[in-house]
Amino acid sequence: MKKKTGQKKMQKKITGKTLLSEVLKNNDKAAEILFNAGLYCIGCPMSMQETIEQGCLAHGMSKKQIDELLKKLNNKAVKQTKNC
Repeated sequence: MKKKTGQKKMQKKITGKTLLSEVLKNNDKAAEILFNAGLYCIGCPMSMQETIEQGCLAHGMSKKQIDELLKKLNNKAVKQTKNC
């Protein structure tokens, strides 16, 4: 079986320990999802060194809200990978 050239690697699962900067860099829809959740990470210097969990907790989000956000980010990442 031949390998397809130009195919992107499967993205790692996004967790609370994933750096915000990594998510923003690797997921085209991340900025929109984070913005809709009240996290304006794209312009924040802390996004370079903070994890998703740290950023969410700093903005007063509950564990349940963080889990819902992670599901949204992962769902968009999977759809993005399939469309490549």
